[in-house]
Amino acid sequence: MRRVDELLAEHGTTFAEEAGIKLADKPQPLYRLLVLTTLLSTRISSDIAVAAARELSRSGWRSPQAMRDSTWQQRVDALGRAHYVRYDESTSQHLGEGADFLRDRYGDDLRRMADAADGDSRRLEKLIAEFPRIGPTGAQIFCREAQAVWPWLRPYFDRKALDGAKKAGLPADPKRLAKLVPGDDSARLAAALVRRGLQR
Repeated sequence: MRRVDELLAEHGTTFAEEAGIKLADKPQPLYRLLVLTTLLSTRISSDIAVAAARELSRSGWRSPQAMRDSTWQQRVDALGRAHYVRYDESTSQHLGEGADFLRDRYGDDLRRMADAADGDSRRLEKLIAEFPRIGPTGAQIFCREAQAVWPWLRPYFDRKALDGAKKAGLPADPKRLAKLVPGDDSARLAAALVRRGLQR
């Protein structure tokens, strides 16, 4: 469908890709997605959140252990370099708490959280929302992106993606949208629809 092809060409970069995360079903890239989700779960622009994720990665904090080894001030400084300034202090604290929570609950491996969800996307949303700072909206962001590597999540199109589908003149129904792209492109389509929905 030409409209879908154009949409993917213009907006089909996931937030993970934009942040330089090569997403895979492995502990480190999944953790980096969790960090990105934490950064996106505030009232701040996605561009700044993505820049902050890149800066944290450049600082070497790509695993929960590395995040725990960093200091609160080091994280605040890294967020500041990315202009993530309104929420830098609270977010620094939540990143540290989130790394602790991940160790205590899932042994630093988010695949265990996926196992606990047992193929239920709603259950996964609730489990993600238990992490510090990540509420229901953040949980939806994580699921939108994670469907790229967790096929059982597909198709995952939340309200923001469905609003974008309406704006783009596409069906606002997850199953019908899923038929428009190969399964492993669902995350790209969801990202494109969210960006389309944000356009005026």
